[in-house]
Amino acid sequence: MPIEPPDGKEPTMPASEENEKFAFGLWCLMNRGGDPFGEPVREAMSQVAAMEGLARRGYWGYEFHDNDLWPINAGPREIGKVVATLAKAMDRTGLRCASGTTNLFTHPVFKDGAFTSHDPKVRALAIAKAMRTIDAAAELGAENFIFWGGREGAEVDIAKSPVDGIRRYRDAICFLVQYILDNKYSMTVTVEPKPNEPRGDIYLPTVGSVLAFIATMPAKIGRRVGVNPEFAHVKMAGLNVVHEYGQALEAGKLFELHLNGQNPLRYDQDLSFGSDNPKEGLLLVHMLESNGFDGIIAFDAHPYRVEDNDGVWDFVERNIRNYRLFRDKARQIDADPRIAELLDQIGAASPSLVGRYSAAEAARIKAMKFDPDALATRRLPYERLDQVLTEILLGVNFK
Repeated sequence: MPIEPPDGKEPTMPASEENEKFAFGLWCLMNRGGDPFGEPVREAMSQVAAMEGLARRGYWGYEFHDNDLWPINAGPREIGKVVATLAKAMDRTGLRCASGTTNLFTHPVFKDGAFTSHDPKVRALAIAKAMRTIDAAAELGAENFIFWGGREGAEVDIAKSPVDGIRRYRDAICFLVQYILDNKYSMTVTVEPKPNEPRGDIYLPTVGSVLAFIATMPAKIGRRVGVNPEFAHVKMAGLNVVHEYGQALEAGKLFELHLNGQNPLRYDQDLSFGSDNPKEGLLLVHMLESNGFDGIIAFDAHPYRVEDNDGVWDFVERNIRNYRLFRDKARQIDADPRIAELLDQIGAASPSLVGRYSAAEAARIKAMKFDPDALATRRLPYERLDQVLTEILLGVNFK
């Protein structure tokens, strides 16, 4: 059932566009609503049913966790059967494989980390497991492979040195990227930051820390590695979503992103995108669209626990619908003469007075005369600008 508007009229889904690369994690749809305090509330959904439902609702692709689809000890034949099933569903639906990832956090063997475990056998197991999933993802044509270090961290800092842990983490990622290169797989790799949960503190908690991590890699490896920010993870750290995604975008490392919703400083809620702070969602979409982002836009969220399987599809429609609504609003922002006038008054697009460094340019800048008191009197109408944005968001125009 489509989401019904208050007036009972048939809703119109915001228009899709040719360059849309919306994807959804299969694990989100197959999630049965269990939590640490309660048992599952929904019937199990197969991966094929999830893929077919996504395709019918205008999604471009899907993402998968390996152990949602095959057990941790599965051999090549068992994995191959699952991959063949997914490939047939892709042929039938036209759905693409956006990304794969390997689960290095659920099984007890990873209770103290995978790539950063003190046990060298556990570290080797994690790398072997990742290679098998990379092979499967490549066979499915995945464009990206995600590493989320859910257990790569600590509660007792004296037990594990972050110097050793992060070095081991880097060695593992470099090994696996070289494996991708040697096998001539075309996929990129992204590292997904998160500050905490399930570990008390997780290594690489923010976009900035992942970018610094990539910068320590050999250049050939680092070129293939990017960052995969998640809305909820940013809010868990109490940071600004637009700033975090913007830093990755400016660095040319925003290969993929995860969207959802989150109230600040709480457990990982994985709410629908746009359900918590519409202004923040709008500003994020505006930044992505204004800068021509054409990578994978994936949703990593969970339906409310109160929903049945029909409600899962309301949830799926809601996420893609909200992105498209925000995109339409973003274009209204760019076309609104009030916004343009206020930004011009602020000087948002003013050209720089400082050129590329040279000794002569440095001398010229030092010789320039400035009047700080006069510069300080320039009016910056941020209150009005923010109010116009709010009125666009709410669909009103007060005179």
